[in-house]
Amino acid sequence: MAKFLAAILLIFISYDLKAQSWEIGGFGGGSGYMGDLNPNNPLKVSGMAAGAFLKYNFNGYLSVGLNYTYGVIRAADSTSADPQFKSRNLSFRTTLNELSLTSEFNFMRYIPSVSKNIYTPYVFAGVGIVSYNPQANYMGQTYDLRLLQTEGEAVYANPAVTVPFGVGFKYNFAGRLTLGTQLGYRAAFTDYLDDVSAKYPDKNKLPNALSVALSDRSGEKTGVYTGTTGTQRGDMRPHDTYLFVGFTISYTFITAKCYY
Repeated sequence: MAKFLAAILLIFISYDLKAQSWEIGGFGGGSGYMGDLNPNNPLKVSGMAAGAFLKYNFNGYLSVGLNYTYGVIRAADSTSADPQFKSRNLSFRTTLNELSLTSEFNFMRYIPSVSKNIYTPYVFAGVGIVSYNPQANYMGQTYDLRLLQTEGEAVYANPAVTVPFGVGFKYNFAGRLTLGTQLGYRAAFTDYLDDVSAKYPDKNKLPNALSVALSDRSGEKTGVYTGTTGTQRGDMRPHDTYLFVGFTISYTFITAKCYY
């Protein structure tokens, strides 16, 4: 997938730059997720995010961009107000490294320092890949969860395909500089961003004692473990979702031959 995205970008670069405009910029803000440890709050931010992008503007309405975004997401049942979640007592933290190719559509004709419109709302959508590595703290140590097979399933794939989509608003605040704000969700083709998906496994079939300990953490405080084989561990939804929200700043390279 990464090679495919790079090939698409090289096709764009092969065009005559004198007849096009390019845009380079950065992103900063927060990241969050919806999944088995946060099933109901789509706007909950749990970590920071930052990134960079290179965009090819066909005209004042349509562009295609190559984006890299780094983020951190986390959640813990111990902070939930739901007694059932508190009893489950699971937690995770993971870093996200996303590479995506997105198409962007401006609702108003927007070319910094050229068009009469100095702002516009926009929407975007695309495809990408995201690498992730869920971890948990246990007995003062941090452990990678992916290889522990805490639900008794085969080791899940990493990276995963992701589908970014969202909305934003941009403003030409000086010359060819653009300041924007953006909210974007990602439909990840994995249910294991948080290492939680379906049911509690047969503990006798897990790889080792650490897998057993991190599979069912319900009794760490009470001594009563409730994660019996076959009972529900996750929310049974097929995919997790994550988001990036924040601000962008960019500079657009414009040639008089193209726009004047």
